[in-house]
Amino acid sequence: MKRDLKILVTGKNRRIAKDISDHLETDRGYKPLKCRPEKAAIFDSVCSELPNVVIISMGKETPTEIKQYDILMDPAKKGFITVIVVATDEDRQSFMWNTGLEKMFFLSRPVSLYALYEKLNAIEEGMSDENGNKTFQVDEFINPFFEEKSQRKRVVIVDDDSEQLIQIKDILSDYYDVTPLRSGFDAFKFFEKHTADLILLDYLMPELDGPEVLKHLRTMDNARSTPVVFLTGVTEKNTVIKTITELKPQGYIVKPAKKSELIAKIIDVLG
Repeated sequence: MKRDLKILVTGKNRRIAKDISDHLETDRGYKPLKCRPEKAAIFDSVCSELPNVVIISMGKETPTEIKQYDILMDPAKKGFITVIVVATDEDRQSFMWNTGLEKMFFLSRPVSLYALYEKLNAIEEGMSDENGNKTFQVDEFINPFFEEKSQRKRVVIVDDDSEQLIQIKDILSDYYDVTPLRSGFDAFKFFEKHTADLILLDYLMPELDGPEVLKHLRTMDNARSTPVVFLTGVTEKNTVIKTITELKPQGYIVKPAKKSELIAKIIDVLG
């Protein structure tokens, strides 16, 4: 049976992760994706594969290792993905104490495949099973320490370099809601349905470079008047200045961006 649900499996306990992946494929016909439990690897997989579900198989992660999963905060908050954490009682307590995720589901070990399949069925059918979580051993957890930040301004970063995206997202996340995007095409898709207060746009990218992306964004209703600041290397500085006179963005920042310069420029644009 063909399954439309995209599932990404990660986590430090590789044996459990492999066992879950094998059962998902043989029992249910899913084609689970796998990635290393590292911030950059998870980020790349989520951006490129767009999974609906991320299953984290805990294996005594340290607090620092748990914080790496916070890269899932933005898509999870928007409802793009559901996070399921497979953990012992000890790992579960450690995860709850150290995570920045607002909402996730815990699946106890030893793993009940029936409980997992029930939850995946509910996700696949667009159902809510709030009343059945404990019955099916999939326990929903709402983080009481999560601070609602919906009033903050939204900054969209468009850059094909994952390390740059992660670095800038880490710098800005304390002050703004940040949406990282890997290409101009991803930006066009985003602005078909959403808006933003500022766009940080990489000047040199494969396929479509920054100026081409900006020209198209200026034709879109949701991005027509959104301020744009280019991210550029030192070597392109003179070319960027010429582009500024033609396309009239709100300026540029030379990479790698220092935190003080980045924040100062955003404040200058947004107030």
